[in-house]
Amino acid sequence: MAAVVRDYEFPEKLGFLFEEGWRFKVAYGGRDGGKSWSIARALILMAAEKPLRIGCFREIQKSIDDSVYKLLKDQIYSLGLGDFYDVQQKVIRGQNGSEFVFSGLSKETRDSIKSFEGIDIAWIEEAHSISEISWDILEPTIRKKGSEIWLSFNPSLEDDYVYKLFVVNPPVDAKVVKVNWSDNPWRSEALDSARKRMKEQDPEKYMHVYEGFCVPAVEGAIYYKEVSALRSSGRLGNVPYDPMLKVHVACDLGFNDYMSLILFQRLTSEIRVIRYIEDRQRYIPSYSQELYDLKLNFGTLWLPHDGKAKHLTGASAQEQFTKLGWSVQIVPNVDVETGIRKAREVFPRVAIDQTNAGELLNRLGRYRRRVNADGQGSTPVHDDESHGADGFRYLALIADQVSNDKAAFKKVIRYPSLGVV
Repeated sequence: MAAVVRDYEFPEKLGFLFEEGWRFKVAYGGRDGGKSWSIARALILMAAEKPLRIGCFREIQKSIDDSVYKLLKDQIYSLGLGDFYDVQQKVIRGQNGSEFVFSGLSKETRDSIKSFEGIDIAWIEEAHSISEISWDILEPTIRKKGSEIWLSFNPSLEDDYVYKLFVVNPPVDAKVVKVNWSDNPWRSEALDSARKRMKEQDPEKYMHVYEGFCVPAVEGAIYYKEVSALRSSGRLGNVPYDPMLKVHVACDLGFNDYMSLILFQRLTSEIRVIRYIEDRQRYIPSYSQELYDLKLNFGTLWLPHDGKAKHLTGASAQEQFTKLGWSVQIVPNVDVETGIRKAREVFPRVAIDQTNAGELLNRLGRYRRRVNADGQGSTPVHDDESHGADGFRYLALIADQVSNDKAAFKKVIRYPSLGVV
């Protein structure tokens, strides 16, 4: 059966949610624009009119409390549809067969995501945090004829995957609308007072929070000031390779976690990051070959202290790279906080190539501390961002030790037998 649904008002800019013919519907912008509220309301009404299977996703969902479940539940009762919908602990079902399901994409695989085939509408909340890997898993799963993907978010960094995909260069089958507080006729009076205070006291933060502009780094990032200064001073741009200077490589080791390699050159005191490589589940000969194929004037390859530890193959990373022809050194073993202080000292001397190493700056701009129960930052979070940040710490620790004088790099051997594949 279908519920009787009358006309309800929505912010004018969000009327496109009811338009047909769009594969992607994207609402982005600042706080109090009514994006999430309107999307939840629209989906509840649409699913009451006809049977729909709706998937509600975000990048990380540790429990149902992390999802839009409560927002949908509130809309059900606000619209007087409590008798029509059965609000269960982890799913919401309508009497006409409509269903709302919830998941965090970071835990999904290409196999597990198949359970969401048949979705009519996928809503991704806080879509700015969606990784390319998660998108590549979800997007082809939503394949039902006439199916749609809705995204709502407040932009974070200009290089966030979803921002580039839908705001910078939107596909032809996407309707993309920026919605701010000024577009919401029912905006909160309390928030409006807070908005005015922030505009006066912290105009830079205001432009992001309420006007929906990107930030140079995420709020609370360990290197927020340093990344902001690097961007604003024009040190992110075209940083060409100079064949007269040695290219040194600072590595953070990983296999299941990311392995990061920062390729940089030093001219007097200036540090030029010309390329950044990161990947996972690859063995050392593969990275060595990738570096070799660049045909650069290599100097020293620097490994963290655990580079001396024996690998499952029986050889340490230091031994493997050395057998592959690299001149290998170990970065001094200092504590993380000392390394962070050194990185801050080095930042003003660093220039980063936007095309080949811009992702490193994104990693640094998201590197943050774990917040304890008192709201205070403690140890840095170990996540996807931390591996590039660790590599940058190692670079900072040895930046003044690298040299352009000696030919430290030997001829690289292509895929020698090291007992690894």
